[in-house]
Amino acid sequence: MEISVDRGRCLGAGMCVLTAPEVFDQDTEGGRVLLLNAEPPAAQTPATRRAAYACPSGAITVTDGARAE
Repeated sequence: MEISVDRGRCLGAGMCVLTAPEVFDQDTEGGRVLLLNAEPPAAQTPATRRAAYACPSGAITVTDGARAE
């Protein structure tokens, strides 16, 4: 799983932190998303995907990480 965040797109709603607090946090200045763990354990995959889905601005992208060579 690969996770990317677009802090410029983030609105600071905090849904990611509420959904996957082990993976995401918010900065203290603007409340924008911070990626705490770019490679969370498999047990966090469902919550991480829910957090990306719940993000109102679409600032979080989760992919399966498989790349063609």
